[in-house]
Amino acid sequence: MRGMSRRGVVALGVTGLVAPLGLALGAAPAQAASCTTRTGPYQKQVEKFLGRPVDGRQSAADCKAIQAFQTKHGITPNIGYAGPVTWGVMDLMNKQKAVGSNPNKDGKCPVNKGRIACVNLTLQLSWIQDGSRLVYGPVPVRTGRDGYETRTGLKKIYWRDIDHVSMIYHVPMPYSQFFDGGQAFHSVGLSMWNPPGSHGCVNMTTTDAKKYWSLLKQGDDVFVYGRKPGT
Repeated sequence: MRGMSRRGVVALGVTGLVAPLGLALGAAPAQAASCTTRTGPYQKQVEKFLGRPVDGRQSAADCKAIQAFQTKHGITPNIGYAGPVTWGVMDLMNKQKAVGSNPNKDGKCPVNKGRIACVNLTLQLSWIQDGSRLVYGPVPVRTGRDGYETRTGLKKIYWRDIDHVSMIYHVPMPYSQFFDGGQAFHSVGLSMWNPPGSHGCVNMTTTDAKKYWSLLKQGDDVFVYGRKPGT
């Protein structure tokens, strides 16, 4: 598909190519709302994650710390409530950190393909390996939300466009590397933990998307497995 026009690629999978307008543009974090005095169901877990005194009771300082975290990662409403969405993001961060430098410990990403980009939807992590040797990563990614899931299986990068622009919303998708219909690796100006997720693409930070661009080429394999939390 080397010579395919952008319009032709869009026809393959519109929903994978285009993030919602605000998300693709890198919407600014929500402005801080008023802090809640309510104690949330995950108060102790959230307090521990943020390094707050773990007493299970909401305080003004607790609320400010929770609210700052929510604002940073685009979690709404950002009122400092220790609810399931906020704790879900924190719990995922903990699980990602626990992976360390051995993301393919379970052996699910093929080691007999040479250079391959792996995407673990369950942990929202991606990395590049060559055989069993880790080349880059693991790095946090943001994959398809419920109803727009990033499709699993063995794929190949079939088209790359460093300055890709969505034909539908006319928004930039830098460092796009397409591997399944309209689904691609590309950078976004958002937190990788911003819920609920993309419209099917594998979102990355600019730093990581640039590195993937330099390390991968057309024809390289991509393996996607697992299931994103909440889908």
